[in-house]
Amino acid sequence: MKVGFIGLGNMGLAMATNLVKAGQQLQVFNRTRSAAAELERSGVPVAASAAALAADIEVLITMLANDQAVEAILFGQPDAPGALAALKPGTIHISMSTISPDLSGRLAQAHAAGGQAYLAAPVFGRPDAAAKAQLRIVVAGAAAAIERCRVLFEAMGQQIFVVGEDPPQANIVKIAGNFLIASALEAMAEAFTLARKHDISAAQLLAIVNGSLFRSPLYENYGGIIAEERFEPAGFALRLGLKDVRLVLDAAEAATSPMPLASLLRDRFLAALASGYGDLDWSALSRVSADQAGLPSVIPPASS
Repeated sequence: MKVGFIGLGNMGLAMATNLVKAGQQLQVFNRTRSAAAELERSGVPVAASAAALAADIEVLITMLANDQAVEAILFGQPDAPGALAALKPGTIHISMSTISPDLSGRLAQAHAAGGQAYLAAPVFGRPDAAAKAQLRIVVAGAAAAIERCRVLFEAMGQQIFVVGEDPPQANIVKIAGNFLIASALEAMAEAFTLARKHDISAAQLLAIVNGSLFRSPLYENYGGIIAEERFEPAGFALRLGLKDVRLVLDAAEAATSPMPLASLLRDRFLAALASGYGDLDWSALSRVSADQAGLPSVIPPASS
């Protein structure tokens, strides 16, 4: 299948690499061309622009940071034509970015007007899962388009969840899931801080509760990161976590669905950003509780 892939960040590069390994006919575009160097060395064509890439493909996959990046790539800017106008009728666009349901709906309408299909397929998983093709992919859109692209999803992920035919439904699932993860991060942050104030290590508390009260891979993974403060390199930057909480609050307001915990999380992420943690992994949210409790980092400063 002739596939165009746009967005070669921490997640996108691994996903595109897995498509190549699966034998797909891939070409790529990234605003920073150097990010494509590894694929280019392996023989993958790198397009000069998003529009050039979109002109002769069957499927377009985008994996970008936020609404603004997706809008710029698809709809274009004054100095850079967008991919949307270059797509042929019958092409399928798979948006795998975490974007707002509103933008997802506008993309669905724009593609329908151009005779193209649109699938929202955001993913759950960190860069290590992307590298191992172990992502969880949540898909919504026309059933025929989903089935045509199933081979692509299977090359990138280990589970595929089809949640409906209206693309924004997949985006709601994604931001709701990220809200649950952020809530768990805050809960662990507060509990671990309480334990440390009473001379109990975060690792010991985690081993007890995750081994007896409940067993959660999420708590095991993120709990270990928080206990050891392994916030670099960031699998998912904290500033993007704030973006996702804002998406949750916007969707909640549009549906008149109160989410008081999401409002609290927004303020906690803002506090983390104000403390300079924006480029760390979003599990560094835990430092807000530790800082407010007067606890030093568990990582000793490097000696000069």
